[in-house]
Amino acid sequence: MSSPRSIILGLLVASVLLASCGSGSTNTESAPATAGVRLVSAQDGAGILDDPPDNLVVLDVRTAEEFDAGHIEGATMIDFYGDDFSDRIAELDPEVPYLLYCRSGNRSGQTRDLMTQLGFSDVADIDGGIGAWTLAGLPLSN
Repeated sequence: MSSPRSIILGLLVASVLLASCGSGSTNTESAPATAGVRLVSAQDGAGILDDPPDNLVVLDVRTAEEFDAGHIEGATMIDFYGDDFSDRIAELDPEVPYLLYCRSGNRSGQTRDLMTQLGFSDVADIDGGIGAWTLAGLPLSN
């Protein structure tokens, strides 16, 4: 039997996914207007890493294979397609800052929306994901 929290999280994730379904873009109009939850350029993301706030978590929501091919140094990976994805996001501390990315911005955009609904206060989502990061000539770790 599922707990009420699991049911609510499942419904929340389903509504986010349905609202975002079919959108490969990073449309900021669909993101709730919450201070501290925002899209940033790859260069701005690098600036956050250059002078990181206390307790910054770099969050990669790509697959393990994508992560292993190259990721931002110090990143923690939570697979967007994992069965426990929404539970793992809900277990994160909503009070610490996050630098979020995926491959192109679609999965991280959906994750940003979920994090907003869960009450996260400081999420910087890299617009264009790791693709924009590499196009800007920024470094990756393996």
